[in-house]
Amino acid sequence: MQKQTLISLALTSLLTLTSITSYAEVTANMAANSNYYWRGVTQSADQAAVSGGIDYSNDTGFYAGGWASNIDFGPTTSASYELDLYAGFSQSIGEITYDVGYLYYAYPDADTSIDMGELYGSLSWQWLTGKVSYLTHAQSDSSASEDMLYLELNASFEILNATELAFHLGHSSGDTINDWYGEKTYLDYSVSIAKDGFSLGLVQTNLTDDDLKVFVGYSLDFKL
Repeated sequence: MQKQTLISLALTSLLTLTSITSYAEVTANMAANSNYYWRGVTQSADQAAVSGGIDYSNDTGFYAGGWASNIDFGPTTSASYELDLYAGFSQSIGEITYDVGYLYYAYPDADTSIDMGELYGSLSWQWLTGKVSYLTHAQSDSSASEDMLYLELNASFEILNATELAFHLGHSSGDTINDWYGEKTYLDYSVSIAKDGFSLGLVQTNLTDDDLKVFVGYSLDFKL
């Protein structure tokens, strides 16, 4: 009941803000991908994933939104979809853009208690972004340790014919990572190209016995 109440309050707040703020912008997104990777690890049992979300923002820098995707964690849990709720504040100072916020990962139909939440902060300059995410809490079946730090560095460039080339490097550490994967830390890295909503990329981690993986996808963004 508490989890459903939290989700309902967040969505109600988002809709209220949208209706009373005349200078607000509301956008939506949809995507289909050959796999759903989170920090280099599949969340859909190496199967295709369909996702979508809605975002609200205004000129103060405040934003909030929600995003959902099908998932498959195998026999460990019966959860069929993930619902992410987030809110934050982003502004630019000269060429530097900062972003701070909170992200709640919910699994409403799971037969176990696996929700969790993170605080995050990032700094961006031109084509380069550095971001830090820290686990603030996790339900008992997600992680007993509640100790996870994720550091990432992302770079994106526009190349031939408005094609975007992107690189990603991430580092996960903490007792929660050891609970999940039996290793105290690991790296994930990827490279991708994207044009007109279509994307193609490679992703891998240095977890034991992990192979290089190829992914393809298509995404669509639009205003409401």
